[in-house]
Amino acid sequence: MGERPPKDSAFDSYAADYEGALQQGLQLSGESADYFARGRVEWLALGLRQRQVGVISVLDFGCGTGSAIPHLHDILGAERIVGVDTSTAALERAAREHAGRPASFATPGEFRACGEFDLAFSNGTFHHIPPGERAAAMESIARALRPGGLLALWENNPWNPGTRWVMRRIPFDHDAIPLSAPVARRMVGAAGFEILGTDFLFVFPRALRALRALEPWMVRLPLGAQYQVLARRRTA
Repeated sequence: MGERPPKDSAFDSYAADYEGALQQGLQLSGESADYFARGRVEWLALGLRQRQVGVISVLDFGCGTGSAIPHLHDILGAERIVGVDTSTAALERAAREHAGRPASFATPGEFRACGEFDLAFSNGTFHHIPPGERAAAMESIARALRPGGLLALWENNPWNPGTRWVMRRIPFDHDAIPLSAPVARRMVGAAGFEILGTDFLFVFPRALRALRALEPWMVRLPLGAQYQVLARRRTA
């Protein structure tokens, strides 16, 4: 479920077959990585529609090989997407595979943005960032957003036993340090964001997919494999 590991040298070795490495853990769910990638953006899109918010420009922070790019474009209707990641190998693959999309890619050292994005999207990135460096990373996201811009932070739920099992089986997640939803909310709030909501998704595996119609009614319960913290950058 994660997007990338903490060090570019570590992820470079997985960039060519990222999906294969990820699928080693996702076998328990019975679903592909794209099922989760689409599901995250579909849930985000629902929240944006409910708030009557549209987005034109999106920062994909920790984009990895760009698995979210097609969905950010097709579902959200983003007209400009910038993917940022520490792995040059992942960025090169993302640029090749999404050449027809309105997307560009940069390393953190190359990325320069100040108050220009409508939305920052980040999936499975912060559990790979050392805890002492997370505040600075979140502050850099805040600086990239326009006042009132939104953050959709997706992370793996460490309170879900299945999530922990999955992460143990994914090679590049072995050294990850998960963060719970309360920890994520505090981090986001400290960076100058107003928390709009926290939702837990992906409760039932494919074998129990008949029960998935119940999931929209269960999002406030900390049961899902992942959670989204949706927040707005404060205007003052």
